[in-house]
Amino acid sequence: MPHPTGSWRLAGRAVQVTLTGALLGLVGWSVARRWDEMPGVLDKLSVPGLLLAGLAAVAGGLGGCLAWRAVLADFGAVLPLRGAARIFFVGQLAKYLPGKVWPIVVQARLGQAYGVPGRASAAAALLAMLVTLGTGLLLTAAALPVLGDRAVRDYWWILLAVPPALLLLWPPLVNRLLGALLRLTRREPMPGPLSPRGIAGAVGWSLATWLGYGTHLWLLLVDVGAGGGPELLLGALGAFAGSWSVGFLLAVAPAGLGPREAALPLLLGPTVAGPATLVATVLSRLLLTLVDLLLPAVAITLTSRWSPRLPFRWSSRSPFRSPFRWSSGRLPRQSTPAGSASTTGESAGSATRQS
Repeated sequence: MPHPTGSWRLAGRAVQVTLTGALLGLVGWSVARRWDEMPGVLDKLSVPGLLLAGLAAVAGGLGGCLAWRAVLADFGAVLPLRGAARIFFVGQLAKYLPGKVWPIVVQARLGQAYGVPGRASAAAALLAMLVTLGTGLLLTAAALPVLGDRAVRDYWWILLAVPPALLLLWPPLVNRLLGALLRLTRREPMPGPLSPRGIAGAVGWSLATWLGYGTHLWLLLVDVGAGGGPELLLGALGAFAGSWSVGFLLAVAPAGLGPREAALPLLLGPTVAGPATLVATVLSRLLLTLVDLLLPAVAITLTSRWSPRLPFRWSSRSPFRSPFRWSSGRLPRQSTPAGSASTTGESAGSATRQS
């Protein structure tokens, strides 16, 4: 007889698979229902438009990496850009596994190779997620009026998420939540709190992330003939942020698959024609998946070719600071005791002269 915990876990997986299948089926049904209109929309696609949308998606991914790096630096661990990219983007591949915890676990494990304490890396990953979610909800609420009266009427409840989103960006509350989580998981507390400067840096890079992803969706919509202009850009930004937030909060499938594809056409529906919205939704998922595969491959290539073990340093105020130093990209080595023989001829000569 299965253990109760295992039974609940199996039931949860069954619910996730069922809901994901239902949501993807809804998107597929919407495409099939308007299939006669699809060829006219697909004929408008261009290679330059797809490339520009892909570049904008890459910019969005880089913004997410820099938001995580800003939080980690505020904890005192200053990673070089290439090393941070390797840890972050390889860790992001784990979001395609069931559950939201895997990217955090993988990033914490990869960070150990650079001397980053596991709790600092995990806390940075968790806080970066919360900041991304908070800014995404705020952008969605701000974009509702641009999406039309119907969007305000049907999705007014998103405005209820504004106060919690603002609280997620308030450092004292974030530090309290982080402390409670560490106690709950029986981990050591963080030696120091997250500062307003660290949160501000993460918020700034998260907004850059949404700008990149929103621009990528806007370029796809323009390429399929949905029009253009700043209103459509703001609408695309808010719609993408809203659909991503829905996919994150529902957590019924890896990488928000299903909920995001179901929510995006609904949010864009009041302002963009149905066929164009559906094509842009499908293309967005395909492009973002390609970007998720491309960025870690590039990061691994850069770190392997030019810097197998990148230099790492702690900031001067780091509570994690250790007596070891990094030099020439090698693993940390304890300082030579005073009075011992030096490893260089110059040092040896200097020691002889002093004696």
